[in-house]
Amino acid sequence: MNSVGRCALVLGASGGLGSAMVSEFLNDPEIDKVFSVSSKKNPVGSNEGQNQSKLVWLQAEYSETQMADTVSQLMPHAGTFSRVCVCHGLLHSDKLWPEKRLEDITSEALQEIFHSNTVVPALWLKLLFKILKGQTPCIVATMSARVGSLSDNNLGGWYAYRASKAALNMVLKTASIEYARRAKNVKLIAFHPGTTDTALSKPFQSTVPTGKLFTTEFVAEQLAMIMDSAQLDGELSYLDWDGQTIAW
Repeated sequence: MNSVGRCALVLGASGGLGSAMVSEFLNDPEIDKVFSVSSKKNPVGSNEGQNQSKLVWLQAEYSETQMADTVSQLMPHAGTFSRVCVCHGLLHSDKLWPEKRLEDITSEALQEIFHSNTVVPALWLKLLFKILKGQTPCIVATMSARVGSLSDNNLGGWYAYRASKAALNMVLKTASIEYARRAKNVKLIAFHPGTTDTALSKPFQSTVPTGKLFTTEFVAEQLAMIMDSAQLDGELSYLDWDGQTIAW
């Protein structure tokens, strides 16, 4: 499917992959306007040298109230979005670390990681519905992960992250069924970016095989190509950075 350029929307735009997707869309001549949403201000010097006149930066916390306010600001552009990237994700923080055994599981970590990885994307799918439906073919890619695959789990561990991504996949699958009925112009993708050189993967990069640590620019280019070739088939696609299907 050819890109029908109108507006692009990047949610979680200040992270490594989010920022790379903003740059990718700014460089796309088919896209007229790029809306970027982040809890942070637009970093000084980011996207330097690119078409800044295309960029609209919206700052919001990821509470449902502020997310709804953000969607209200986007309402004048309803029906013009052709690309949406949901780039939220949390694996670790100063207080959280991936679990290695059952004894490491805590309710606090489960709730925080599920909120970032599952709840926030689910709320975006709910709130954005009214501005995505229409005649413009719209591809929505959400950052999932291969570790959310039940059949691909051979190592165990990482309870909260694995479970949150598996739950995200179910949210996306369920939403794809409803979008197929009510907004046939929208296609959903659960995207596994591979191990990307971002803050999320930084503590684990020493074990990544040679050639398998990707730059954010590379992943953004790969995802853009996948979105360009996506078909409006009413199905959720679970794809890796190379466009290969991942088993659920």
